Amino acid sequence: MKAPKKPRSIRCTPREDKKHAPKIMALALGVAAAGSSYADTTPNDEAPDQSNMIEVVEVYADRDAPYKARRSGDLRRTADLAASPNTMTIITQTQLLDSGKTDLKEILAAQAGITLGTGENGNAFGDRYIIRGHEARSDVFVDGVRDPGMTTRESFATEQIEITKGPSSTFAGRGSSGGAVNGITKQASLGYDFSIGEIGLGTDDQHRATFDINRPLSENVAVRANLLHADEEVPNRDPATRKRVGGLLSGLWQATDQLQFVADYYYLKADDVPDLGSYFDRDARKPVKDIPVYVQDSDFLDTEVNTLTLKTSYEFTDSLRLQNATRYGQTDNGYVTTGARGTTRDASDPVAPGAVTFTLSTHQGWQEVEYFVNQTNVLWEADIGGLFHQFVFGVEYSSENVANGVYNIDTNGTSNCRVGGRRGVSDGFCGLDGSGAVVSNIGGLLNRSIEKGAKDSDFDVDTISAYVMDTIEFGENWTGFFGIRYDQFDYTNVVTSRSATNTYDYSDGFWNGHAGIVRSLGENGNVYLTYSTATNINGGESDVGGSCGYGGLCGTPDQVDRSDPEQVENIELGTKWEFFDNRLLATASLFQITKSDVMESVGDSYSTLGTLNTGKNRVEGFEVSLTGAITEKLSVQMSATIMDSEVLKAFNVAQEGLALSNFADDHLYVQLRYQPTPNFAFGGAYTYKSEMYGGQPDTAAGFDSSIGDYSIVVPSYEVVDLFMHWYPTERLNVRVNVANAADEDYWTAAYRSGSFMYIGDARNVRATLTWEF
Repeated sequence: MKAPKKPRSIRCTPREDKKHAPKIMALALGVAAAGSSYADTTPNDEAPDQSNMIEVVEVYADRDAPYKARRSGDLRRTADLAASPNTMTIITQTQLLDSGKTDLKEILAAQAGITLGTGENGNAFGDRYIIRGHEARSDVFVDGVRDPGMTTRESFATEQIEITKGPSSTFAGRGSSGGAVNGITKQASLGYDFSIGEIGLGTDDQHRATFDINRPLSENVAVRANLLHADEEVPNRDPATRKRVGGLLSGLWQATDQLQFVADYYYLKADDVPDLGSYFDRDARKPVKDIPVYVQDSDFLDTEVNTLTLKTSYEFTDSLRLQNATRYGQTDNGYVTTGARGTTRDASDPVAPGAVTFTLSTHQGWQEVEYFVNQTNVLWEADIGGLFHQFVFGVEYSSENVANGVYNIDTNGTSNCRVGGRRGVSDGFCGLDGSGAVVSNIGGLLNRSIEKGAKDSDFDVDTISAYVMDTIEFGENWTGFFGIRYDQFDYTNVVTSRSATNTYDYSDGFWNGHAGIVRSLGENGNVYLTYSTATNINGGESDVGGSCGYGGLCGTPDQVDRSDPEQVENIELGTKWEFFDNRLLATASLFQITKSDVMESVGDSYSTLGTLNTGKNRVEGFEVSLTGAITEKLSVQMSATIMDSEVLKAFNVAQEGLALSNFADDHLYVQLRYQPTPNFAFGGAYTYKSEMYGGQPDTAAGFDSSIGDYSIVVPSYEVVDLFMHWYPTERLNVRVNVANAADEDYWTAAYRSGSFMYIGDARNVRATLTWEF
């Protein structure tokens, strides 16, 4: 039997860019002020209760404000979002649908406090996120369990996306220096019976089809299927393409009133022909616009993900329950991509000596991931000594094996130019002919033959973890949040480089914790102070082998064994307020993240220094957010961040005082939705990111002392997206999304040498038909 449809009011560095900081905060605070004024003058807005909108099943979102999540989907976070002493951005399913964004990379790239990094020769291509200035490509979780490996990630089976800002190793274990990302998946439910399909068509030969079907088979058994098929050209960059095929199958068995099992199988196949975009013109000090598409016929970026998860829950009493999650997963990621580097033809070039052109380069590798995780949590609520406690006791075992390798590639194309480089003058493959026109058959210029080669890194880490967390109510106005965690790991990595093989084998353990206090200010607001830590181990990034500058192994096997882990500390002072019958959450926080004992490549100086832990950096900033419903017709999700980063200590003292690489000081994201009538809604989103500078992860951005400026600059950008909903019938709805409505040219990330810079998608339009059957 179908569950009754729930009525809802709404469906579900001192550079010039610094001058934008006051504008960002003014706009951010202006949204809040305008919302308050609007709500005060229209207190009796008529809710669109007779809407034909097909209901979006939101498990964690506020019923009357579907942009506002009440709480995290991670059961270990026992407090509601409004009462927790940290900064967390939660993107609900309704907000995801309105935005029109589907890949996790593009969803996160829009959010304040997050930037993107590129794949490089030192680290694998795939989704790479940077949170509050710190590398987070290995800090991605699914339902609270780490999702290792470099992959392409999709949102078709996602209930909500949770972004924790600041170190959180009590929950995450190793890593999470700047924060972590946790995707909550859609699960089978006994409470709903629905079948919803979506078919989307758009510019750039885009099509996308999804199905979400939940069926109770009996009083105790339910199943759910989420299916995906999508294909599109990269806007204005054909023949670059993106293809996705995926599924999530979930089953629930309520064995007894106390015992429940939920099992799911997730599959995703992503086949891309990637476009690495433009390159940085060092003379003009900006990226090259209107660069021709130079994708090669043999280019690919392919990901395949298979995971199987079993969750078991047993409720001993109303105040004591046990939950276990067991997951086995395999991920394959392989790529051969082409970059472009601006240059001029050498004087010895027979066609056009000195002519401006660009040459093509190859970036390639493969990765195979196999992992097993078993996480058990006991949640106990108790009154002890007159104080109310919410305890979480947890243990976790994880085993991660990651094999990395390269492809054997022969370039069979005919060279068409001579260019200079670090190794002198050589034959090259130029994208422009002597007259500056695009060469014919540019896609077949390299004419590669490719076969998979041997692995050059075999990464294996086994970890046993134990943690205790407690939320304590000290009377009516004070709440404490405390946690401590210990991780013990055994690490092995067999690395082959330049025909030499080294085995790195060591074991270690580390402690992390968090402590926070919340003081209530009446029924609607609070202030909080929190402290949290994180730890990074030597060689903790699984995709880079011995590339020290990218989070890989630093030093010889003996030096690695004797190195200390990197330590991260965060202190945050904040306040949270709920308005309009708790439909709107406003937050503000000041934070400072300090990473010490940063591992650096010191070469022969180790004999003098006696350590690899020579670096230190700091990120400090201010973040505000506004999330929920301003009125019964107007919803908002806004976040704004002003930050500053600085390298405090470095082996290369010339780096001290510089900003971190891939770090944007100022961010603003606003998404608004307005529903003037029961069957029509419209809205849009605005994203601003200030400029940032290329360089290796978690270290100083490249700096050119000859000009007194950063070497590679990713310009600031502003992007506006629009959307519209029409609900003609109860079983048929229409949505239109216009991404990058102003068709702005912008770049999202840069390779440290500037030889490629990711281009943001050009304007594109999508129309989606949703039907309930």
